[in-house]
Amino acid sequence: MRPTPETETADLRATGHGPRAGDVSEEVKILIPTDAFPPVCGGSGWSTYELARGLRTRGHEVLVVRPVPGVEERVRETAYDGFTVLDFGAAAPPVPYVRNYFKNERLHSRLAAYLADLIRERAFDLVHAQHVMTCMPGIEAARRAGVPAVCTVRDYWPVCYWSDLIHSDDEGALCPGCSAAMMTRCIRPRAGALWPLALPMIPYMRANLARKRAGLARADAVVAVSSTIAADLRGRAPELSSAGTRIEVIPNPVDIPALRARAAAPAPIEGPYALYLGKLAPNKGTAHLVPIVEQAELDWPLVIAGDGPERPAIEAAAARSSRDVTLLGWVDRAEATSLLAGASLLVFPSRGPESLSRVLIEAGALGVPIAAMDTGGTPDIVVHEETGLLSRTPGGLAKDVRRLRHDAALRSRLGRAAMRRAESLFDAPAVVGRVEALYREVLEAYGGCR
Repeated sequence: MRPTPETETADLRATGHGPRAGDVSEEVKILIPTDAFPPVCGGSGWSTYELARGLRTRGHEVLVVRPVPGVEERVRETAYDGFTVLDFGAAAPPVPYVRNYFKNERLHSRLAAYLADLIRERAFDLVHAQHVMTCMPGIEAARRAGVPAVCTVRDYWPVCYWSDLIHSDDEGALCPGCSAAMMTRCIRPRAGALWPLALPMIPYMRANLARKRAGLARADAVVAVSSTIAADLRGRAPELSSAGTRIEVIPNPVDIPALRARAAAPAPIEGPYALYLGKLAPNKGTAHLVPIVEQAELDWPLVIAGDGPERPAIEAAAARSSRDVTLLGWVDRAEATSLLAGASLLVFPSRGPESLSRVLIEAGALGVPIAAMDTGGTPDIVVHEETGLLSRTPGGLAKDVRRLRHDAALRSRLGRAAMRRAESLFDAPAVVGRVEALYREVLEAYGGCR
């Protein structure tokens, strides 16, 4: 039987609450189901890797299981940096909504059964699932096998079918809730002229969300990576409150010494430049990049590293602009770090409610001055006028870019403070220690390790 969860903890800004970093007295065997893992992945996968590496350093055994949609339905063993990674193949037809069903309901039942067998066969002590495709089957498998389940929530998938709370082109408002009426509105910009044909899918979309929230509520602990994610789970997912599900705010870990070592490589671009690093998509606000540097009258190059659906529009805007704008496309981790380390300032125009941007954490750790939109969990990283500049409109962001460009002393002060904040809050040993302490507490409720 599942033990009674403890009281929810305070958010990241509070001190003196929640699990403290400390050593688990014995080796823990941890199964980590995750949607993404290196070498080819985004921030979520690298955050999972940093967690796994930190746990291994502390003497724990870690096995990674990664679902791979759209490939043959079999398990294939791979490896990365000494970690065994079991790739769980899963069908996923390239048809809207049908693909989502295969990546959710169909995958969940198959993966849960596989994980439960794996837990029993290899005597895992705990399951720590990492994202939307793996949290539900990870929790279900743990329940079947009688071990604790922890789930990390890195974006808004439990409370938004699209995971971003964006329902229209109106940048001033986020979706207040997934009612049938709001889902009708959010379908329109995504389905285009054919949106009426998608309306019959709304009952499935609402049921899909309800299943996710109900499944998440069965976890022994939910790790929200930012105070904003935690607040949205408390406010938008009543199933968690009803079940008394424990919510901890623990950020994504970053290995700051390793990051700085990679950053020591020669800069790929000479001279000062502003940088955007990330996906080129509506929720990232990237359509504003060229207008922002125009309004800021920026006389440095703007380097845009990333790819996504807005790239053609940004390329067209750059071609029309009198400013120096270079689009590099997708870059690998090493080049991204070099670009970030060499930047004179980072522009972060995200309009969506950022959960906890790894790019911002790494920029802060490297002392890169930041001009960012004040969205979601970004204030957990950037303290306005202390470790960076925050604004609420693209026009305000342009003013911040102009201000940073012309104030070297401000850039230096913000950069130094950002480095100190990153070291104290986000460095991997401290973050992994908090996760390890959480493991100890949930394991104690089950009588300890096997």
